[in-house]
Amino acid sequence: MAFVLGALFGAAGTIGYASMPAGLPLGFVVGIVGCAAILVAIRMITEDRIAAAVAGAGMLGALLLFSGVGPGGSVVVPDSVLGMVWSLGLTAVVVAIVAWPSASR
Repeated sequence: MAFVLGALFGAAGTIGYASMPAGLPLGFVVGIVGCAAILVAIRMITEDRIAAAVAGAGMLGALLLFSGVGPGGSVVVPDSVLGMVWSLGLTAVVVAIVAWPSASR
């Protein structure tokens, strides 16, 4: 279940990260905050790194899926500055939340 939830949030963030109404990267901010929030929630509810890591793997799997060239030649995450920031930012969020020390200790 954690993998599916992570993949859903990762796909939504990956599709919407490039939305820039009024020149502000709101899609990026909402995507990162949403992915971080669901990872923190999973980590706090389960009190386990494994479930958060599985959800993070789902997020990164969705990112990887949408980063490639589609059958029609389209790419959701192009090789641009914002695309690289999204890819590295999502990876950093997943690693940081999974590696963060447990609050119960």
